[in-house]
Amino acid sequence: MAAEPGPAPDRAADTTAARPADTPATTTGVPADGTGAGAGTSAGAGAGTGTGTGETVAETPAAPPVPRGFAGWRGRRPFWGGLLVVLAGAEILFTEKAPMRMVIRIGMLGLAGYIVPALMVLCGLLLIFHPVQRVFYSVLAALATLGTWVTSNLGGFFIGLLLGLIGSSLAFGWLPDQPRRRRVLRREAKREATPA
Repeated sequence: MAAEPGPAPDRAADTTAARPADTPATTTGVPADGTGAGAGTSAGAGAGTGTGTGETVAETPAAPPVPRGFAGWRGRRPFWGGLLVVLAGAEILFTEKAPMRMVIRIGMLGLAGYIVPALMVLCGLLLIFHPVQRVFYSVLAALATLGTWVTSNLGGFFIGLLLGLIGSSLAFGWLPDQPRRRRVLRREAKREATPA
């Protein structure tokens, strides 16, 4: 009686090639010593721990060091966007009281010309010190900045208007836990490579 040919052996599932030379194996995948331990348990234990089989486990890359001090505090909030909004509001407030001949005031005795830039300064400070609601503060800062075009000397003669729009856009686009930039990583690697 002729035996029927079985399916072709699966080369990808063959675990004998991954075994070290000191562990003999038969064609069935059971060790030759006859203990009956399956290849899955011995190979799984060896691959997971990397001890006793001569295999090394691939090390995961270490996380980059977290900056400390002011740099770490600044990195956890939209600092530059908030700072630009504060500077824009301060510049617009300065143009309201500056001794210039060309001053445009609209509203009840120029009251709106002081309230809107003060709101910008407040939004910028909140962006720096309370970054949890950064989306709301940045949208409010952008609307207040656009409002200064009408109420406060054409947005502080365009300077405060541009600073406020750039700062509120930076704060709106800021995201926590961003990957470090390549320039910062290169600088830190160069600092670690140089002997102290």
